[in-house]
Amino acid sequence: MAQPEDIPAVDPATTLAEPAPKPRSETRDTIFFLVKLIIAVLIFRSFVISPFNIPSQSMLPRLYIGDYLFVSKWNYGFSRWSLPFGMPLIPGRVFGRDPARGDVVVFRGPPGEDHDVIKRVIGLPGDSIQVRHGQLILNGTAIPRERVADFTVPISPNYPAGSECPAEFVDNDAKGTPICRYMQFRETLPNGKSYMVLDRGEMPDRDDTNVYSVPAGTVFVMGDNRDDSGDSRFPAPADVMPGQQSGMGYIPMDRIEGKAVVTFFSTDGSANWFLPWTWFSAARWKRIGEGF
Repeated sequence: MAQPEDIPAVDPATTLAEPAPKPRSETRDTIFFLVKLIIAVLIFRSFVISPFNIPSQSMLPRLYIGDYLFVSKWNYGFSRWSLPFGMPLIPGRVFGRDPARGDVVVFRGPPGEDHDVIKRVIGLPGDSIQVRHGQLILNGTAIPRERVADFTVPISPNYPAGSECPAEFVDNDAKGTPICRYMQFRETLPNGKSYMVLDRGEMPDRDDTNVYSVPAGTVFVMGDNRDDSGDSRFPAPADVMPGQQSGMGYIPMDRIEGKAVVTFFSTDGSANWFLPWTWFSAARWKRIGEGF
């Protein structure tokens, strides 16, 4: 009689065991981490703090070409212009609050000047603005304008003679160092906000204007360097008539991106990226940490 063959015992643990996990991909993990980091940075820059650098002299004497500053993004609410590249993901303006007169704000310029710009808010909705002989007139009242010591800025790669400092303003300091010198005034708004402005002398198209009435939902902005600033005294490019200078026009509230907070770096432009020690000699250390 045939004997039954031996049947091997089956280990239940073996039959129920999970398949061996696939080895983790370091490349996939790195890409996933970078994507999360990019999203976190974009959220932070869009809604909390964003850096901004100064490309022009329109806000002298407060801001120099080569200054880098932080801009807080929550002060006036959020709109599409709070997001990178103006992505149209936010309808209108949410959590909106109007700026105060005297605030230094970053905003998206009007079509035709569609880049980030920094100016000082002078007029709010319903205000009337005029400039007479270089003096600001707000709602029919002349804003106090006190002459103070001249403003001087060293001639440097970021502020060269000729292109930035016209020949008639080039001077030398006590050590013989070339500088640019402008008349300086202290302006004080009705809310007590005080700041310095520069004047290059009589310039009729800038120093004597019509009366501007600030429409609802907009602000009137000006640069502190009054004779070298394309601002709300001049129409936006789309509204320019033949022979007119273009500027910013009235700035819609939903194009305001944030409020200038503090300068975190400043350079005179003399640094060479391939010579690291020049990064330190080019830095304007005394400007770092200046608030608004």
